[in-house]
Amino acid sequence: MRGVGEERGPSAGELIGMLADPGGFRCWDEPAVHPGADDAYTASLAKAAARTGLDEAVTTGLALVDGVPVALIASEFGFLGGSIGVATAERITRAVERATAERLPVLALPVSGGTRMQEGSAAFLCMVRVTAAVQAHQAAGLPYLTYLRNPTMGGVFASWGTLGHVVAAEPGARLGFLGPRVYEELRGVRLPPGVQRSETLAARGLVDAVLPPQELRGHLLRVLSVLGAAPVPQPQPPSGPPTGVTADAWDSVRRTRRPDRPGTRELLDAAADEYVPLGAPGGEGGALLRALAVFGGSPAVVVGQQRGGDRPFTAADLRSVRRTARTAQQLGLPLVTVVDTAGAELSVQAELDGIAVEIAHCLSTLTALRTPVLAVLLGQGSGGGALALLPADRVIAAEHAWLAPLPPEGASAIVHRDGEHAAELARAQGIGAYDLAAVGLVDEVVAEHPDAADEPVPFGARVGRAVALALGSLAALPVEQRLAARAARNRRLGDRREG
Repeated sequence: MRGVGEERGPSAGELIGMLADPGGFRCWDEPAVHPGADDAYTASLAKAAARTGLDEAVTTGLALVDGVPVALIASEFGFLGGSIGVATAERITRAVERATAERLPVLALPVSGGTRMQEGSAAFLCMVRVTAAVQAHQAAGLPYLTYLRNPTMGGVFASWGTLGHVVAAEPGARLGFLGPRVYEELRGVRLPPGVQRSETLAARGLVDAVLPPQELRGHLLRVLSVLGAAPVPQPQPPSGPPTGVTADAWDSVRRTRRPDRPGTRELLDAAADEYVPLGAPGGEGGALLRALAVFGGSPAVVVGQQRGGDRPFTAADLRSVRRTARTAQQLGLPLVTVVDTAGAELSVQAELDGIAVEIAHCLSTLTALRTPVLAVLLGQGSGGGALALLPADRVIAAEHAWLAPLPPEGASAIVHRDGEHAAELARAQGIGAYDLAAVGLVDEVVAEHPDAADEPVPFGARVGRAVALALGSLAALPVEQRLAARAARNRRLGDRREG
């Protein structure tokens, strides 16, 4: 893999050629005009045009990718470092607006040093113009995807480059706000190596995929396939959770702690018709997994806590949950959350990062989301880290899943000043799936025979069927009716059901 800042990738024309079907690209560009350019700037523009065969640092048009029409916006680094001037920004804006009007997905392919210094503040302010067009495109429920190339810096990175519903990047690409030379000049110290590397950003959930240009076409088609899946009508799910059924809560706690119990990734493998992971799987320590997925023909955006790894559920993870929720709403897709956590991070750094504030914002975001929300309580459900993902229109729970303010040992330490009464408290607190159904949180319990760890694929398939049924049922409800039902549900959570 090449190092940061080394060796440029394909040109705009070469990349378009790799993406589009043979003869399948139609350019939208009108001649670029640069009023007020002085002699030196005019000469630079002429040199750049002669070198690249383009009249600006970006070219736009309609591409057929395996027959699928996609609006492409491709930067050219050979044209003044891919910098964005007023004419460049206008070309990008018009392309996005045209794609919106024609109901086309957009794939933006930026590579840029940032704002064009020859045009100063006027060019800098054009980032607002481009961003407004992108926001309107997303508000229309249309996909906006980006592929960040080496390098993507400054205002481009801080606006239209990173606003994609899915943000992919070249391996080893330098991505950031300030270039290393500018950083050193302004701060007097060198930027640590690797900080602005695409792999580093992917590990932190800021980039959804790192892949070479040769794999971009396949990635694009997989994403568009999931986003374009047509919901399949599903029969109504069961009328309510089973009654008169019990499971030993402490036994369930111990079962969910088995290291071989299937987690979110295994659930997607078994339950989804197809899915596209977003981000490095599990990030730096395995705490979060995001994906676009299809269940029983219904497309959805998934965000789940992934068991395993040493990193606890952090404030950054919770911000990723909220970003994923916004993506679902922009795309008009349901959000599926998967809850399986031993708890949020407990540390001085977590307090400074505002983890409690992030939990509150997650609760607020999910309760206010206009798109359907389905929660799957898959295993452990400990504390605020679990609660943050639970607000939903409907909740499905695995038979041995549980939810508690603290792990039973922690509750025992508070009540009895020791951890020896954990089993007793687990049974008394009503933390099991069937207990949660009795207080209105869980709508359907998916059986385990006898344990999900013993039958991960059949269990995952059963959960997948339940998810598909629930998504189909929620999609059939008018938005205002569904939101009213959600509000009523939230209002009565915790009340014991009659009968």
